[in-house]
Amino acid sequence: MRLFSFFSSPHKGMPPLLLRNTLSGEREVFQPINGRVKMYNCGPTAYDRQHIGNLFPPVVANILRRTLEYWGYKVQEVNNITDFGHISEDEESEDKMTKGLRQEGLPPTLANMRVVAEKFAALFFDDLPSLGVNPKHVEYPRASDYIAEQIALIKTLKQKGYAYTTSDGVYFDVSKFPAYGKLGGINLEGQLSGARVEENKEKHTPNDFVLWKPDAKLGWESPWGLGFPGWHTECVAMIFKLLGRQIDIHMGGMDLVPVHHNNEIAQAESATGKQFVRYWVHNAHITIEGKKISKSLGNTVYLHNLTDKGLSARALRYWFLTGHYRTPMNFTWGAIEGANTALKHLTNLYHESSFSRSDLLNEDFLVKFHAAIADDLDTPKALALVWENIKTLNRATLAETDKILGLGLAEVNPSSKLTVREELPEGIKELLAVREAARAAREFDRADALRKDIETKGFIVKDTAEGPRVSQKE
Repeated sequence: MRLFSFFSSPHKGMPPLLLRNTLSGEREVFQPINGRVKMYNCGPTAYDRQHIGNLFPPVVANILRRTLEYWGYKVQEVNNITDFGHISEDEESEDKMTKGLRQEGLPPTLANMRVVAEKFAALFFDDLPSLGVNPKHVEYPRASDYIAEQIALIKTLKQKGYAYTTSDGVYFDVSKFPAYGKLGGINLEGQLSGARVEENKEKHTPNDFVLWKPDAKLGWESPWGLGFPGWHTECVAMIFKLLGRQIDIHMGGMDLVPVHHNNEIAQAESATGKQFVRYWVHNAHITIEGKKISKSLGNTVYLHNLTDKGLSARALRYWFLTGHYRTPMNFTWGAIEGANTALKHLTNLYHESSFSRSDLLNEDFLVKFHAAIADDLDTPKALALVWENIKTLNRATLAETDKILGLGLAEVNPSSKLTVREELPEGIKELLAVREAARAAREFDRADALRKDIETKGFIVKDTAEGPRVSQKE
């Protein structure tokens, strides 16, 4: 474990916050570059509804954000939304946005890609609050809004000699960046080049990756013709624009380490000559009944599948927290039902009139709780401590733990028949998502029509500063 002697926390009395850094393979004491923590998360490609596996990374990021803020740091968080197609050598299947257009019955145009992306981004944003994630606290840039920045980055790489042009695009020359593969200790000789794209004899090395891919019919104008930027370029350009040339934390799934994130490092550090990211934090993946989540296997589970069964959406967050973010988890209906029962019991305890209302915090317990969280976000241990000490905890202490856990203990009113958005019928949730997208696009007439449609189905929508609130007609 590598410790830094210059550690200091703005939250006095808190233990050093340790994060497992994929770059070093060790747990390191967190210390931001400057006062404000700059954090970037690789977000979804918005071509379809996000399944429960897709919802795990934003919850992990939220836990880390809550922890950083509890420790006293100010956080600027960016989570990208990919809203157009890419031709990338590490993608083994059909381009996702192309698939999304076909599923929606739309012809392939940039405008239609944006329509599809906004539809599914709205549904993604609708799921997040019920999982304890407030989308208003995060920036969600759309990749298509940063094409100029991506082109500028490619120009810089070419001018510095890190990129070259072939008959089918612009490529990054991996041989010019000797540190390539340092994230996760990747052995280039052991990697197979593009499973999706046929071998390109014009490439200098098999691992060179595309920066710009020409397309005769679709894309944006550039010095290299009409086409699309490479997927790896998207993230770097948006980070540079929104967060700066160096950031504190970059998050994403472990599957992104070998190619995507090493390609990000190569581009960013070649362009600036500086270390790109200080701490790389990667989460494991969720399987369902022991199998990878896949539509082709017919095992995809969405958040509404839980609520349709009468389970709380927040129970999914609870279940996520029962495992460590770096340990693969296997979803079963029995496991989520158990999480739902546990969360309901904890919530009921919080609201019981017999539960101590004392404002005095149980400091001895919180020392142990904070130590668990400080140890690379050990939420399973933190939850276990809550249950082990539940008879000695009061409402104030439970509320203090929930500032990090985000289980919403104080948000639920047991006497209300319909208090949280996850309890809404799926059809109403979809109408709300479409209405929110219409409001964002300033299509107010359409938004009003959707409100009336929702009302005819027995629900009342009230717009507030925190977002729309929905109640069922008496």
